Amino acid sequence: MKPPFWLVALALVSTAFAAPIDREALVRRHNPVVRSVDYDSPLTVGNGGFAFTADITGLQTFAYDYHRNGVPTETQARWAWVSDENVAGYTLADANKDFTLPDGRVLGFPTRSSVPAGDWLRKNPRAHPVGQLQLVWDKPDGSPLTPADIEEPEQTLDLWTGIITSKFKLGGVPVMVTTACDPTKDMVAVNIQSELVAQGKVRVRLAFPRGHDVNTKNTPALDWDQAESHQSKAEGKGWVERNVGGLRYFVTCERNLESNGAHRFVIKPEAGQETLSFTMHFGAEPKKYAPAAGEILKASADHWEKFWHETAAVDFSGSTNPLAQKFEQRIVLSRYLTAVQCAGDVPPQESGLTCNTWYGKHHTEMVWWHTAQFALWGHDAALARNLEWFIRQLPAARALAASRGLQGARWAKMTGPEMRESPGGNPLIIWNQPHPIYLAELLYRNTPTAETLAHYRDLVFETADCLATMVHWNEATQRYDLGPPLWIAQEIYDQATSRNPSFELAYWRWTLGLAQQWRERLGLPRVEKWDHVIAHLAPIPEKDGKYVALGSHPDTWDNIDSRHDHPTMLAPLGLLPPQAPYTDRPTMERTLDAVLAHWDWAAKIWGWDYPMIAMTAARLGRPEVAVEILLRDGPNNVYLPNGHAPVRSDERVDPNAPSGARKREIAVYLPANGSFLAAAALMIAGWDGNEVEFPGIPQDGTWQVRAEGLKPLP
Repeated sequence: MKPPFWLVALALVSTAFAAPIDREALVRRHNPVVRSVDYDSPLTVGNGGFAFTADITGLQTFAYDYHRNGVPTETQARWAWVSDENVAGYTLADANKDFTLPDGRVLGFPTRSSVPAGDWLRKNPRAHPVGQLQLVWDKPDGSPLTPADIEEPEQTLDLWTGIITSKFKLGGVPVMVTTACDPTKDMVAVNIQSELVAQGKVRVRLAFPRGHDVNTKNTPALDWDQAESHQSKAEGKGWVERNVGGLRYFVTCERNLESNGAHRFVIKPEAGQETLSFTMHFGAEPKKYAPAAGEILKASADHWEKFWHETAAVDFSGSTNPLAQKFEQRIVLSRYLTAVQCAGDVPPQESGLTCNTWYGKHHTEMVWWHTAQFALWGHDAALARNLEWFIRQLPAARALAASRGLQGARWAKMTGPEMRESPGGNPLIIWNQPHPIYLAELLYRNTPTAETLAHYRDLVFETADCLATMVHWNEATQRYDLGPPLWIAQEIYDQATSRNPSFELAYWRWTLGLAQQWRERLGLPRVEKWDHVIAHLAPIPEKDGKYVALGSHPDTWDNIDSRHDHPTMLAPLGLLPPQAPYTDRPTMERTLDAVLAHWDWAAKIWGWDYPMIAMTAARLGRPEVAVEILLRDGPNNVYLPNGHAPVRSDERVDPNAPSGARKREIAVYLPANGSFLAAAALMIAGWDGNEVEFPGIPQDGTWQVRAEGLKPLP
């Protein structure tokens, strides 16, 4: 007897969805394709610590126009830092303001960013753009090449190979430019094919700016003034020595570099050849050997094919939900962008390696949003590389802790490569402190070995020591308090009087518990002080049956002005796992409903807020809310065709307005991409103790989900 048709059909569907994901098809169907001079859509190649962002020509020909109208095109390396001379000998103490601690001590914190010392210390050191490559065309009328000259453009970033192919015409003549980055060396490869090359009418210009406009904090323009203040010295036919702001580096080219004025060089084609091909390396030392472009193109293709095969994947094909394609595309593009921009020797700035924000400084409270997703998506090496910086900076973190009367290692919030604090509200932000423990735990979960424990033990233990000494015993309540002074994650409250923020309290309790688990794994006794803090930490503040942001100012649901910036009262059950009875599920349910109904969404809200809310909704068993919030086209959650999520300064304008209608505060914002991936992992792979398949995806029949290699959260 034959089985009924519906049973056969069901078996076929089940078999189809049990088949391995076609990784190449999954990735390539989301290749960015640009068919106009779209200032919002430059494309980037990179290796995690070095990146080259290209305009429609495959180079940086129209860098001025892209910076002015959309997303900048720069060449950045995370080792490239410059600093002005500290003639006045400024120290952090020169930017101090006194604050009174609960025990009566008066302690100075460098919060004065507007005084001369504070201004200098914020701007120095700062990230430096290492060079610019532009296409030069001898136009018949002798005028410069402009965006209007680009005819019939079609540019594709092949995510499967990491190679950009740019096709267009100049004066009716076809041009094809291929651009790639070496996966392990800070080297870009360029291949230009055209009859214009054979005619000697196309060449490439290498130019070096002085740096960025130091008077602009976010997305500054390149500074081409004061040519005499830096050096670009040709040391042979194929390399240039650069000296600027205390930074010395070399640019090595496979081909001859001919001087073309101050800080400018030209790469010309060989006579009669239709191809101009070269590689260019940026580094602390000149390269003795510059490989051919073909070698870099092959290395890039091999690297990215391996990356996509060996890390996690999620496939929504077969879904009928209109959000499925958007969800899948955002995953693929965010995975590529974070891989090329967020794994350098110094943890990333918020704009990655695309352009500068906050002078290129790393905001350590963002390191979780940038990098936790690497451990969830099978790219542990990228997270480990970020944590190596924290391990190297333990001596500086110990010194900072000691200067504040704390034990262990205290992590600076806004810092350059040296882990020196930057003045402003930054020194009073504390939610950066637990991150290294959480991140080390994610790596241990993936590789639970004695070697992992040994490698990160000092980082975990010294971070925890500081956590345990940052709290203050309150005799009246017989509890430990956090603050004052502090600036909570929702950066709107008075720093001098803030006490007991909800998210930070929950984060302290959970990560101190993790640190104790690390001690037990190593056969060490628990630390009595840590346990005392865990047991006696102030409860998460609530009012009228809902969690509020801050115990000392519990006005979240009474005052609309307290309902903008980050709704971090949701993070204790979202970013963090349940901590019974510390976090109460019904109270969090009511808090989520209040955020959804009453938050000031038109005011400042950031790209990581949407994923954070989605994580809480998923853990509360509300997948419809999780998906809607994660993919909502709201302020700072509108993604560009290249996968980036810019930050707008005028947030009260219609979020669906054309991109040019609103001024950007920050051209790109990588914490949005990283947090999106973390939320997607939780919604699809779940968390410890979860028994629902794909718990953050609605079970309404419109979603077909296949996932491979994805790791759950704690």
